[in-house]
Amino acid sequence: MVVEMRQLYSARELIWAWTSRTIRARYQQSALGWLWAIIQPAAAVAIFAVIFTLFVPVNTGDTPYIIFSYVAMVPWTFLATSLPDMSNSIVGNMSLVTKIYFPREVLPTSSMLARLMDFGLAASLLVVLILYYQVPIVFTAWMFLPIILGVQLMLVLGLGIGLSAANAFYRDVQSVLGLGIQLWFYASPIIYPVTMVPENLRTLYFLNPMAGILESYRAVILYGQIPGPYLIASAVESLIVLVIGYWFFKRVEFRIADIV
Repeated sequence: MVVEMRQLYSARELIWAWTSRTIRARYQQSALGWLWAIIQPAAAVAIFAVIFTLFVPVNTGDTPYIIFSYVAMVPWTFLATSLPDMSNSIVGNMSLVTKIYFPREVLPTSSMLARLMDFGLAASLLVVLILYYQVPIVFTAWMFLPIILGVQLMLVLGLGIGLSAANAFYRDVQSVLGLGIQLWFYASPIIYPVTMVPENLRTLYFLNPMAGILESYRAVILYGQIPGPYLIASAVESLIVLVIGYWFFKRVEFRIADIV
């Protein structure tokens, strides 16, 4: 696996070129362009804010519900938009895959990096919300943000690479993925706090790696706290997902060009 990772690193110029192409193609004929990266999570949070403050109140303590949910919605949107793009990256470029040899994992990796730009744009609104609601910035806690993002990138990359290979063999992967993301959304602390999960079930709940990742973002950004052991659990799970996903991809890579 180390050799394959070196090959992927040597193809970094191709990755950046394909990432740029993906970004340009996505927004080239869009009237609002990159603003969609902000509109999508912001619109969802606006709807949730109305529902969970007026109709079904959710107790978020002293933290306004809008920023409480938006802190989690931004990284969740990154995952929820990256995985479908990554899973379809091989099949969607089959004419290229069948004609030219290059490390095939370049395609799903580039799809993820293109969505990472959207993540950065959506996070810009989060900065505005932090300033508006006067959320204290604790730099010792914020130093953990790159680590949290790194854990999430491992998770998304492992899942996306594995799904891109599986989708080449079984085209219903996209349908199953859509359903899985919907269920995963409600199994993660996005629209509700972890405190609403029964205490005797929280150990099981944090087996969901996104639960630890999202809770870590909240702890650092909203409460100025260092993430708890749940981040370590998410990091271990994400690393396992990355290793398994990449191993599976390389195991079937030689058959992909013949199938797609």
